[in-house]
Amino acid sequence: MAAGYLQSLAVERLPPLAADVSVAGTRIGVERPLLLAGVPVALLLVGLLVLRPTATADPDRRRRLALACSRGLVATLLVVAMAGPYTAATETVQTEPRVTLLVDRSDSTAVSDASAGDLAAGIEDHGVEVTTRTVAEGDASPVGDGVTAALAPNATLLLLSDGRVTEGRSLGEAAELADRVDATISAVSLSADETERYVAVSGPDTVSSGVENRFLVRVDGANVAGETNLTVTVDGEEVASRTVRNATAVRVAHEFDEVGDHRITARIDGDDAVDRNDVARATVRVVEPPRILYVARGDYPAEGFLRELYRVDRAESVPSDLSGYYAVVVQDVPADELGDTAALQRAVANGTGLVTVGGPNSFERGGYYDDVVGDALPVTGEEGRDQSDVVLAVDTSGSAAEGLSVQQSLALDALDQLGDDNRVGVVAFDEQAYRIAGLTPLGGNREGLRGRIRRLETDGGTRIAAGLSGAGRLLDGGGTVVLLSDGRDNGGGAVAAANELSDDGTRVVAVNVGRFRNETAMRRIAAAGDGQFLRADETDRLRLRFGGEDRRYSGDGLTVVDGTHFVTEGVTLEASPGNANDVSVRERADYLAATGSGAPAVSAWRYGLGRSVAITAYSADGGLGGLLSPPDSVLVTKSVNWAVGDPQRLADDVAMAPDARVGERVAITYRGDRRPESEDHRFVRVGDGEYRATAVPTEAGFHEAAGAAYAVDYAREYGGFGQSDAVENAVETTGGELFEPSETAAIADHAVDRAVRERVVRTDYAWAALAAALVVFLIEVAARRIRTIRARRQP
Repeated sequence: MAAGYLQSLAVERLPPLAADVSVAGTRIGVERPLLLAGVPVALLLVGLLVLRPTATADPDRRRRLALACSRGLVATLLVVAMAGPYTAATETVQTEPRVTLLVDRSDSTAVSDASAGDLAAGIEDHGVEVTTRTVAEGDASPVGDGVTAALAPNATLLLLSDGRVTEGRSLGEAAELADRVDATISAVSLSADETERYVAVSGPDTVSSGVENRFLVRVDGANVAGETNLTVTVDGEEVASRTVRNATAVRVAHEFDEVGDHRITARIDGDDAVDRNDVARATVRVVEPPRILYVARGDYPAEGFLRELYRVDRAESVPSDLSGYYAVVVQDVPADELGDTAALQRAVANGTGLVTVGGPNSFERGGYYDDVVGDALPVTGEEGRDQSDVVLAVDTSGSAAEGLSVQQSLALDALDQLGDDNRVGVVAFDEQAYRIAGLTPLGGNREGLRGRIRRLETDGGTRIAAGLSGAGRLLDGGGTVVLLSDGRDNGGGAVAAANELSDDGTRVVAVNVGRFRNETAMRRIAAAGDGQFLRADETDRLRLRFGGEDRRYSGDGLTVVDGTHFVTEGVTLEASPGNANDVSVRERADYLAATGSGAPAVSAWRYGLGRSVAITAYSADGGLGGLLSPPDSVLVTKSVNWAVGDPQRLADDVAMAPDARVGERVAITYRGDRRPESEDHRFVRVGDGEYRATAVPTEAGFHEAAGAAYAVDYAREYGGFGQSDAVENAVETTGGELFEPSETAAIADHAVDRAVRERVVRTDYAWAALAAALVVFLIEVAARRIRTIRARRQP
């Protein structure tokens, strides 16, 4: 770290400013060198007190000078003792080589070709002792917890597992802890010697009747080369049948006409090692299309588009009673003609969705921001649109060392995306946070910030929580933290720190960068920070939100800014409406899509209990242009669906239960006037008109509770086969090696190499300085006493 300009943010205490020199391979130094500045001060005070002429002072100047030297030496030795002198020498230590073999005996490893017994015997034949521990068995794979339990300083662990964790700590988290205590995780490369396939079904859990829906049926496994037959049924009626080869994903389209719970079953031929995962089940609840209110003064194609999907009531202004609507769609109506906007605002705050469509008579052109309806919108007027507080939090830990140049480049690139009107700060972090630059207007300071970022150096472990907290202290509520990290964390607590920032009004944009990236961890941090996840090649999207006047992204069409939101996930945009209202996205809102010029096109946020979406791009005729045609029309549909939220929110006497897996807890919720009667489930009241029960199913199949159907699929253990990439990542994180099952000699050699370690032996010498000060003081006292005795004996 470039210590010349690092300043602690008091997120954590800085380590002591130790100073040392190397002499013949031994470091000689002091822990607190700043205290040595007290030596001249102490000598000055001793000189003033001893050498100053007084009535009682010794008249012999030579004796006073000797006393001053003696007391000065004592004071110097005391200050040196407080400064903490020490020596540190490196020595080589030979320990007994030992391997801890961590064996995964869970059912998902049954198709592998490695034997724990043969492996241990082969290693011991080469003179290395092996201790075998089981970390998983049966239908549960808490491998991460098992690895963590086996950790010890400098331990050599050998993992025999497919790395498919089904519960507890992830293998990546265990590897970070191992790296922290200097333990290595090596692993045995596993290959499947048997064919094992599984089938899985995914799709929406609630849909509207009369609308075509798509479900994804996936066939995967280990050693799956070859063909198998796949059959999909809905309520016992076959809707798809085909022969599939290798790992395959099949999309099945189906339209439900009847309201109620429907059962989907996918089945493959069972000619493989495990048969319980050859059948996958899912349920889907079909409801009446939600009732929405469409408010407009002109004739727009959007009305016909919405009527194909929802039950639509048309009005020219907002009525006072909105109690029967799941959402309100307002298109291009000025505020003074919109009707009861206070009722609309209250309805949104109480859970009704709002979709506001732009045009020449809406948003800033329709006077929305002079009316209460403007409070419910995720966008605001032009004033202050290009001014934001942004802190770049750059990971400079040891784990980022190999990729620091990339991290610096991305930090510089992110800086280039920010407009001059933003206030920008920079924080670097390893195990602690350091202020590189406080919040300052970017215009005029850009080159200075670039220079500071270029001078960053790597050091220490990783505590992302410290970096987030340090950045938050710079912002002091509000603003945005742009976190640049590989996501590998030694300290933990990053998600909690991001959540705390979100509670204070600060958003976290997580940019995943580095050679060995933990994307899952970074996505969790972004979600907890109510922000956005970006890959390393997506930082140019920062320009759209923070780029000032020059924020063009690419092309003339619409661009997805945040692809992790429900509205934009999986959406492809091709339309170019040509116009957009002059708005800016609120600090706490989600910026989802932009025009080619960088203006907001779609934004969303939560307002009270409700959800509000602003579609601010529009065509020359005031309509939505290509946004109502595939593939862009999905964006409009998902915007309305997100605003609607729970399509049974207004229904009474309804029970809901999510699909589950064998052995996992499922929560069943019932809304109604009275507690439901059930012999198999005990419902307890959790709110006004809401009751809840829990169950832990032990068998796969379709189940019912209080009239709600839910599917119970096979245990999670049987939903993944073959060695996971998490194993290789854990090996790379801790500096271990990946071995073939036959390489027992290489494993033994690795253990022997690990048994030879270097350690730093430190010796403190504060006691020696104190002892020397005492000896000098005693000698001085003795000399003065002898002189006094001699003086008395003289005539």
